[in-house]
Amino acid sequence: MSVTPAIAVESVRFAHAGGAGMAFDLAIPAASRIAVIGPSGSGKSTLLHLIAGFERPSSGRIFFSGREMTQAEPADRPVTTLFQDNNLFEHLTIAQNAGLGLAPRLRLTADEKRRIDAMLAAVGLSGMGGRLPGALSGGERQRAALARALLSGKPVLLLDEPFAALGPALRDEMLTLVTDAQQARGLTVLMVTHSPADARAFATHVLFVDHGRGSGLLPVTALDAPEAGSALAAYLGR
Repeated sequence: MSVTPAIAVESVRFAHAGGAGMAFDLAIPAASRIAVIGPSGSGKSTLLHLIAGFERPSSGRIFFSGREMTQAEPADRPVTTLFQDNNLFEHLTIAQNAGLGLAPRLRLTADEKRRIDAMLAAVGLSGMGGRLPGALSGGERQRAALARALLSGKPVLLLDEPFAALGPALRDEMLTLVTDAQQARGLTVLMVTHSPADARAFATHVLFVDHGRGSGLLPVTALDAPEAGSALAAYLGR
């Protein structure tokens, strides 16, 4: 019996104005951790934007757990997206920004406020909920954005190089936090990264995107033994 994937991207085609065409065809298993890797400009972020609904394909269809949502608005999709920057509202406190993951109108119950405090502590921001984003470092802002993403409760989490501003030790902590949350909640996570080490530490599978093309998933072990002469081997310098 076939298993319905968490995300199915069927014959999706897309092109930026004046840019080369992109083509994606893939199925993402539920509760998997996927590292999306490839050269700069290859289409990794565009793929996430198509899944999230920030871009619309010129053709093809996108499904979530068997339900077609190709034309659905981003807010209507079962997806939370964390970008490299511009994740926070500057006029809201860190606790309020995180609280948007639970209640977009910020009408929070006492229990929800406790959950926010606990999540901020989990990402290393204990006691900082009353600060505005402008008072935080770049790494602290990303941790606050991650807190909001993990509080959202949506089953699909898209990470577009969210930890690039963090040092190695803190980046490892955040990857562990995401992995623990994914396993505890059965999330499906796609993470764009340029770091094979991060992919090895985080992912169950790898999606290699090259020249606007991305299809089959590879086990993460393929990073250590890529097919000789393949584009992946060239990307990894093997």
